[in-house]
Amino acid sequence: MKLTLRAMSALLGYPSDELKQHIGEVREALYGEAVLPAEALRRLEPLLRSFETEELLDLQAAYSELFDRSRTLSLHIFEHVHGESRERGQAMIDLGQHYIDSGFIMQAPELPDFLPIFLEFLSCAPPAQAREWLSEPAHVLAALEQRLDERESPYAAIFHALVTLPSAKPDPAAVAELQARFADEGEKTIDEEWEDAPVNFGAPMQDGGGPTGVIAKIRAARRAVTSAMKS
Repeated sequence: MKLTLRAMSALLGYPSDELKQHIGEVREALYGEAVLPAEALRRLEPLLRSFETEELLDLQAAYSELFDRSRTLSLHIFEHVHGESRERGQAMIDLGQHYIDSGFIMQAPELPDFLPIFLEFLSCAPPAQAREWLSEPAHVLAALEQRLDERESPYAAIFHALVTLPSAKPDPAAVAELQARFADEGEKTIDEEWEDAPVNFGAPMQDGGGPTGVIAKIRAARRAVTSAMKS
């Protein structure tokens, strides 16, 4: 499960040249660990092939158009759970503290609820605990799958795959509530919502975006699994 979660984390990060060059290793990790059902693996193929065949700039543009411009497709879990309420800040603090208590140090300049970061954290946990934790935002994952399916995006396959992993399946009523909450928002972009927001020149910048070193982490996890099997 470790390799699968790290592969999902890599695929949900901002497309990089490193990921594009080593997409075969991501595919190998997914198929080799064989945690996902065959149907989930089949649905992931169009996305994997896009990294093999499309130009990096095209991949990055498509990613930004989906995840950076619409709150309905935000990869920050608490955006969907708490919106802009005060509870979101406390939830972020609690999650970040849990990372620290578990010995997980965030290296990327991202918030704790950024889904690729969350998946990477779960990849360090025992499988049963990872499945239990993944059950908490299962309704968010299911809602994101539906929204991406409506846009005919290959990224929907990632969320389809993630929904197969939790120990508890998404509550249909919770998914419907999330969909209704964003129904009036339509295709309003984040740029439109924040057009009058002040510029924060002290905010950290990402070089290329997304978590870095993803291929090295997948390889390290593979070596750990191999060592465990030999011992």
